[in-house]
Amino acid sequence: MSGGRLTQAERKQIALGLADDLPYAAIARRLDRPTSTITREVMRNGGPTAYRADLAQRATESRAHRRAQPTARGREAPVTGRERDGEAVRHYEETFTTLLMQQGMPKTTARVLTCLFTADAGSLTAAELVQRLQISPPSVSKAIKFLEIQGLVRRESDERRRVRYIVDDNVWYQSTIDSARGMAKVAEITRQGVDVFGHGTSTATRLENMARFTDFISESILEAAAKGREVLYPQPEMSSKDTGTR
Repeated sequence: MSGGRLTQAERKQIALGLADDLPYAAIARRLDRPTSTITREVMRNGGPTAYRADLAQRATESRAHRRAQPTARGREAPVTGRERDGEAVRHYEETFTTLLMQQGMPKTTARVLTCLFTADAGSLTAAELVQRLQISPPSVSKAIKFLEIQGLVRRESDERRRVRYIVDDNVWYQSTIDSARGMAKVAEITRQGVDVFGHGTSTATRLENMARFTDFISESILEAAAKGREVLYPQPEMSSKDTGTR
């Protein structure tokens, strides 16, 4: 019977077994592991309905890193003043990346977006992303392309003519607007189906209900985004001197 930590390949087999509704004992036999090992693995990573091999692997790596960190920290200079706690930063980045992955974002793309969000400048070059994340240039390029399509990242050239990838308040606002417009397009297309399938039919009714719902959500998002601009771009408070009052 196998021992030691579960590998990523084994976790993928666990996920496949859960998708096939196999009992824990059957999955354990496939992997030559104790049933208790499979049970603990699944329950500590979301349970049978939410288990994902990549997230489980990432969580295990994160736990191992945190256990090893105190030893490594002993060789570092103590954190003083306004310096950041490197361990806390890494843990936060892990948490943020995992959150993005849980929402359906690919692992590398989630890591790139987290890196951009947590960079002090809010922007990085492709070379800087490669260096920080220790991934290949093609992987960075693929992730950036996905994020640009989603409207989460924009690019501009700096004074040295290097392309920098940026996340800022305007990108976040524009992404929300684009999402609302996408839902409005869904409403438009589904409403076209009402005429195609004929008013009063079950299909037309279903499409009309969907159109009304997505219309409502789209309008609500646009309205909320308009109000939200005041949060993103607060106006500086005017003094009594500026307003002419005493």
